[in-house]
Amino acid sequence: MLSRVSPRAPALLALAATAASLPALAETSKITGRLPTVEVVGSPDRLPDIAGSASIIDDKEITQSHAFTVNEALRKVPGVNVRDEEGIGLRPNIGLRGLNPTRSTKVLLLEDGLPLAYAPYGDNASYYHPPIERFDSIEVLKGSEQVLFGPQTIGGVLNYITPTPPEEFAGRVNLTGGNRGYFNGGLTVGGKGMLLNFAHKQSDGSRDNEDSDMNDVALKGVFNLTPNQAITLKASYFGEDSLMTYTGITDAELRNFGYRYNPFDNDEFTTDRWGASASHEIAFNEALVLTTNFYFTHFNREWWRQASTTTDSQCGAGFTNARLAGERVDPDSCNSTQGRLRSYYTYGVEPRLLASYTLFGLQNEFQTGIRAHFEQQDRVHLNGTEPTVRGGQTLAEDNERDVDAYSLFAQNRFFLGKFTLTPGFRVEYIENIRANGLNGTEGNDDVAEVIPGVGMTFNPVDTLTLFGGVHKGFAPPRTEDLIGTSGLQATFTDVDPEESVNAEIGLRAEPLRGARIESTLFRADFDNQIMVGSIAGGSTPLAQGETLYAGLELFLRLDSHVLMNTRHNTYVQTAYTWLPTAEHQTPVTEVATGAIVQNSRAGLRLPYAPEHLATTTLGITLDNGPDLRLEAVYVGSQYADFANTEVAAFNGNGQVGLIKSNLIFNAAATYPLQRWGASLFLTAKNLADRDYITDRTRGIRVGMPLLIQGGVEIAF
Repeated sequence: MLSRVSPRAPALLALAATAASLPALAETSKITGRLPTVEVVGSPDRLPDIAGSASIIDDKEITQSHAFTVNEALRKVPGVNVRDEEGIGLRPNIGLRGLNPTRSTKVLLLEDGLPLAYAPYGDNASYYHPPIERFDSIEVLKGSEQVLFGPQTIGGVLNYITPTPPEEFAGRVNLTGGNRGYFNGGLTVGGKGMLLNFAHKQSDGSRDNEDSDMNDVALKGVFNLTPNQAITLKASYFGEDSLMTYTGITDAELRNFGYRYNPFDNDEFTTDRWGASASHEIAFNEALVLTTNFYFTHFNREWWRQASTTTDSQCGAGFTNARLAGERVDPDSCNSTQGRLRSYYTYGVEPRLLASYTLFGLQNEFQTGIRAHFEQQDRVHLNGTEPTVRGGQTLAEDNERDVDAYSLFAQNRFFLGKFTLTPGFRVEYIENIRANGLNGTEGNDDVAEVIPGVGMTFNPVDTLTLFGGVHKGFAPPRTEDLIGTSGLQATFTDVDPEESVNAEIGLRAEPLRGARIESTLFRADFDNQIMVGSIAGGSTPLAQGETLYAGLELFLRLDSHVLMNTRHNTYVQTAYTWLPTAEHQTPVTEVATGAIVQNSRAGLRLPYAPEHLATTTLGITLDNGPDLRLEAVYVGSQYADFANTEVAAFNGNGQVGLIKSNLIFNAAATYPLQRWGASLFLTAKNLADRDYITDRTRGIRVGMPLLIQGGVEIAF
């Protein structure tokens, strides 16, 4: 095994010291209210200069729509496909511009500009996600300027912004209850530059035997060190203890027992995630600012389960065949359980220098930085002989996977009158190490990549921005996909990084006051795309191939109060995505053997890439404050396998077959009690109580049934 004590600390400290001393000769000036943080989009007045599709979901929209999960909020952004899993957003599956949303592996998730995923290089899968109550707003950036962030640059960047701590004492309490055992309680309190946020959620979820229980605590403080220096300190804890299985159900189980059926009442998911960061900012003058971020997270996960997929043989052939035949099974009769135990340590340092300067009479904005990032995965697999046993098991896996990643990035924005030109690049160097504690096998491999991009904007008038850009998409392969250690010697698979050429052209406009529109044409041409191949149990081989995505995004917002000077504000908002092209350019091949995946061929549509996505809201806000809104969420039909199987077999495993389109309606009513600084609200999610399938990756998983919630929010 590799040493559990990392030898990298001296190098890390040396890098930080070097970065902090870069502009030591610059003239100092006072910080004027800036919060030391990294923004992806920034304030709305920055949009005319951003050479790409950019969206901001602000606190007002999150609050008034009563988005109780990140999924509900992100559906309001075009180009975003979000798939529910357990019903309360604990593990969102997020995809951008047609990319497979499974485990959010094709998107870069940040919090205040810092990595949110526990292993963004070595295992970029989201088994953890903080509640939306922790955040003040959400930034979504697609296009060439995402090369400033990484390592994933293929789909886009989601940056969750936490609130700014107040100077005066203030707080907020929210209590929400609903059917299916739903309860949500939260407290936010702050003052003197400090802020504490606590959230508790619990729910029975979208199926039987799925009881979720989650607690999240976040502490944030902003402190002025000197007139020109400030530091933001953050610490957080997230804990979940849920009755939760990994598998879906078979086609016959759905047909015989309905959409809520789930027999696995012994499976348990627990996790703890600790995080801390420090962001130091020094303003050498008004045009030169250095922000240095230090971050650390520890994520621990234990998932005990009796089935990972509908074809899992863990409980024996008879048990599996009974499920395929649609017979009711008893997990207590299965004398087996498997513990998938994971522990991740992630830490790093990232200094970013932002400079405004004039050269040859032209105004410029320059941003550059470096990052040293380190990950350590400890993975243990235990096999037990009783359905509820948790300790003293047979050790089936003892694996350590380490990543050392070093990045360099730079971007310069040239202001050319009504034009801006923004070239940039990113360099990634990634060292992967994998060690097998069962047989002593160890291997290492590295990946290096240069990721260029360039974008342009044109603002002929103040209310219109035309933008476009092209950049290289890149995502590194997982450590486990790159290096094998099951034999006597380490093996290295012939898997390449994901690489694509991404291009877009679009416009942002306000043709009339109270009318906003953004429309973007996009295209992503992959020389190599790594397909979903590692659903637990290894029943689907790792695959890769050439693919092409192309489509249109549209956002529209109308407000009558501004547009027509009405007393009450009637508003309509829509986010629409049209994806006519999401296809294989070549047959998909298995990485291990080079063999073509069965029935795969060029021209077939890619799995989990619906042609149409739309979220439309119609609402009215009365002049004394009450707000009523109705929301329609449409997800088009989508295939679940490479072969584009239309109809599942009568006794199918639930993992193939067309997922039909679905349309659900949500409603919300808010009544402010201004005298007491409070508001009452009532919501209904899936108003028509429609049954629908969301996913077939591990068997059929279904959407949340009718969920009625009511509550109160009190500000003080």
